[in-house]
Amino acid sequence: MPGSSRKFIAGLVGILAAGGLVGWIYGHVAWGLLVAALAILVWQSRQLLSFNRAVHTRDFEQFRYGEGIWQQMFSRYNYEHERALRAKREYRRLLKEIRRSTDAMPDGAVILDSHNQIVMCNKAAKHLGGLKRKKDRGQRVDNILRDPKLTELLQSNEFAQEIEIPSPVRDEGWLNCRVVPYGADQKLLILRDITERIRLTRMRRDFVANASHELRSPLTVISGYLDSLSDDPELEENWGQPIRQMQQQARRMNTVVSELLELSRLESAGPATKDEAVDVGGLLAAAKKSYLGHDGIAAIDVDSQSTAQLLAAGYEIESLISNLLSNAIRHTPADGHITLTWRVDADGAEIIVKDTGEGIPAEQIPRLTERFFRVHRGRAREDGGVGLGLAIVKHVLGRHDGELAVKSEIGKGSEFRCRFPAERVVLDITIRRLYSA
Repeated sequence: MPGSSRKFIAGLVGILAAGGLVGWIYGHVAWGLLVAALAILVWQSRQLLSFNRAVHTRDFEQFRYGEGIWQQMFSRYNYEHERALRAKREYRRLLKEIRRSTDAMPDGAVILDSHNQIVMCNKAAKHLGGLKRKKDRGQRVDNILRDPKLTELLQSNEFAQEIEIPSPVRDEGWLNCRVVPYGADQKLLILRDITERIRLTRMRRDFVANASHELRSPLTVISGYLDSLSDDPELEENWGQPIRQMQQQARRMNTVVSELLELSRLESAGPATKDEAVDVGGLLAAAKKSYLGHDGIAAIDVDSQSTAQLLAAGYEIESLISNLLSNAIRHTPADGHITLTWRVDADGAEIIVKDTGEGIPAEQIPRLTERFFRVHRGRAREDGGVGLGLAIVKHVLGRHDGELAVKSEIGKGSEFRCRFPAERVVLDITIRRLYSA
């Protein structure tokens, strides 16, 4: 037991003993002990009140010096108080450093709790999203940044997903939004200004569309003259071969222009509607039929495993199938085999184009949907594509909530799998109701 505690107890015992002795002298020991106990209670109550007052007024002069249990309590209290003050100052310093660091970020950062309410945000969030640190604290962020896509992102907890929404504070401005985990039951919403990127993308798309439109007329004229020249027998001997080569390049250029215009249209269009039921099995059969009679191409089979149809833009699904099939034909030898499959399961539907061609190197698969990208540039056939077909496939799938998965093995072939969600698949009975309504 510490010395001060022993002294305190000894003092209490001494007072009680003195009270009992005085009471014994006067013949009332019990009264003497009671008076001594009351004296101890009054004294300790007075000390307790004084200590409580000192805590509130921060005046500890009567406890700062001397000995006893109350001085020991003061020392302990003072030690803990000073430690708490140091911790508080360190916490404030760290918080200030964190705010300075986050305020230096060009991207907006918003800390959200489990209910998507704002806990804290940086300066960039104010400039980009119009958020106010004090006023908006505790408010749901989707009540301030009002956009259905943001609400859906916050509810889905898809941390790998990014969305683009219009800026609430800048005309024609755009924000990229991403949510990442942050601590226990918290999320970090990151806002990035992509206005310039969107502007440049639109400029590029408009330029491509305008240039393609302008090229169509002269190409039509050139092709017309070349067709006339090719019909002249007097030119066949000296100019027949050059004219055919020019016709081939003119057709190739026409293909480039048409596909660029299609890409431009797909990029500027919104999601495809769901009011047209497309017979995918029929489109696969028609795609195979279009290559009947062609020499030097691989055998084509159609495996339509379902009569279900797809709610989609029919001409876009037809374009998707055509591009995938022509891509497979270009990369599959004549003795190879191509299979077109339409299958439906509980999770959705798939269009699968599988070939036994030359295959694609694994490192090039992520680049397949880039514009003008070709796997084997040096070995491309004379009538090969221009590298836009798979870019069109990607955009068609994007408009139909679909995904593209590619598997390939060098020397064994490739498989292109187009996945569509279940809400875009309708069975025969559903189709009859749709068109009878």
